[in-house]
Amino acid sequence: MDDETLHALALARVPGVGPRTWSRLMTAFGGPVAALGAGRSALRSLGLGAATEAGILAPDWSAARADAQWLAGPGARHLLHLAQSGYPQRLAEIPDPPPLLFVNGDPTTLHQPQVAIVGSRHATAAGRDLAHDLAAGLARAGIATTSGLATGIDAAAHRGALEAGGTTLAVIGTGPDRVYPTRHRRLHAEIAAAGAVLGELPPGSAPLAAHFPRRNRIVSGLSLGVVVIQAGRHSGSLITARLAAEQGREVFAVPGSIHDPLARGCHALLREGAKLVESVDDILEELPATVASGPVNAPPDAPLPAMDPDEARLLEALGHDPLPLDTLQQRSGLTLDRLSSILLAMELKGLVAAIPGGRYQRRRPEG
Repeated sequence: MDDETLHALALARVPGVGPRTWSRLMTAFGGPVAALGAGRSALRSLGLGAATEAGILAPDWSAARADAQWLAGPGARHLLHLAQSGYPQRLAEIPDPPPLLFVNGDPTTLHQPQVAIVGSRHATAAGRDLAHDLAAGLARAGIATTSGLATGIDAAAHRGALEAGGTTLAVIGTGPDRVYPTRHRRLHAEIAAAGAVLGELPPGSAPLAAHFPRRNRIVSGLSLGVVVIQAGRHSGSLITARLAAEQGREVFAVPGSIHDPLARGCHALLREGAKLVESVDDILEELPATVASGPVNAPPDAPLPAMDPDEARLLEALGHDPLPLDTLQQRSGLTLDRLSSILLAMELKGLVAAIPGGRYQRRRPEG
């Protein structure tokens, strides 16, 4: 490993050296080697904190060598420097780009046109289906999907892109040697094989709560726009949308029922001027004409499974909003035993899904 990279790894581990301090150091000294070789008086003139100054004067070389060892390990592992070629241009243009990016996968995919899809970790089946389908539609148009590898909307979007044969990128809030959540170990590997898993934190970094808002600026910074699906009033996805707007990216939101708490964040975005999304075409028409490489060519909707009259009546009673069991019974006029039996059969057919709170929701569009 070259001396410049080792010094960059050491400087990135100095307490207090984030994007802004890194920029000040590069302006003052020109590069990581010179910054770590600077004397106390030169550092003091920058007004750095005591811990930062001490960390620069006595770098943790053992940690830097451990980071270098991870980069030299098996698989496609890369380190992208902000000041060097190969760093994604769109991300470099944001106010606080990460100085270093640890990449597991193909670093050239970071340069592809991409749209971020984010939303609730507790998404309903319908929300996950929509994230999957939007990502698949983007893939068919030659656009990569970026998200955060979280449960719910993120994971569904990644899988939609993968299953459509497209590219997807996962921006993580941990070190590159960790998989979080651990249940996504297989998904993590599939993304690295068909795109890239990336983040700014060095190996060994734990999934601390403070890391994820920082991660969100990378999600939006890499993307042409951000689509929010199912977000409550205080969802982290709204942070990503706000950052996207500040970075000059498009902001999209999917509306929902006025009774659904998971729709309130999306409705707030729509009131603030976000583009309403009902299909992938609503996204594509806002992107530069040169971005999409081909038509969406969405597969035709599969026909609904055969339904008996009671199932058809129940689907009509359900409508398009989540409903509790007692409301369904009242609307359909079915006995509780018959209603429960029909709902079970319809779940097996993929027509409805049970969601938290003892409610049921239509799983697939009718017709």
